[in-house]
Amino acid sequence: MSRIGKKPIPVPETVKVAIEGAGRAGKRVICEGPQGRLEQEILPDFSVEFEEKSRLLRLQRKSNSKRHRALHGLYRSLLANMVQGVARGFERRLEIIGTGDFPGVGYSAKLSGPEGGREKALVLKVGYSRPVEIEVPQGIELELPDPTHIIIRGADKQKVGQFAARVRQVRPPEVYKGRGIRYQGEVVRLKPGKAFVSGE
Repeated sequence: MSRIGKKPIPVPETVKVAIEGAGRAGKRVICEGPQGRLEQEILPDFSVEFEEKSRLLRLQRKSNSKRHRALHGLYRSLLANMVQGVARGFERRLEIIGTGDFPGVGYSAKLSGPEGGREKALVLKVGYSRPVEIEVPQGIELELPDPTHIIIRGADKQKVGQFAARVRQVRPPEVYKGRGIRYQGEVVRLKPGKAFVSGE
């Protein structure tokens, strides 16, 4: 991971970078861009510098210990994701495979709210006795091109991935007919059904 940590992070012109704090408390890196604002705490064992002319963000560790080498690569990846997130954002796509021979029959998604001060919620009808309602967290945007496709967008890569996983967990694809919620492009290996052999 240390080889990853040594790579400087290019920062687009549309992104502003600020580095706050020092000493034992560590540092805080703040990135602002068209998609929002994100912050990341950095341990005091690392130094962070932003070169305004070259538009490069550099991260250096103070020792060559195993822990610091591992954290070096981790922090570099987190900062790179922050820069990309506030500049262009991240996206995950889900699709709902329904019952019968036609995808989406009986299974669907829609957005509800805000009503009476409630936040926007994603409502899933995926074969349970009642629809499943999931509150959309702050910083996440949802788009439903049709009732069987969900697009999740946001500046925070971790938050986008966690919300997508939470939605998929409501009805993971089953292994016989593939019904359920899956990531777009996800390959679900189906098991063959039981074979019935008639007696002679």
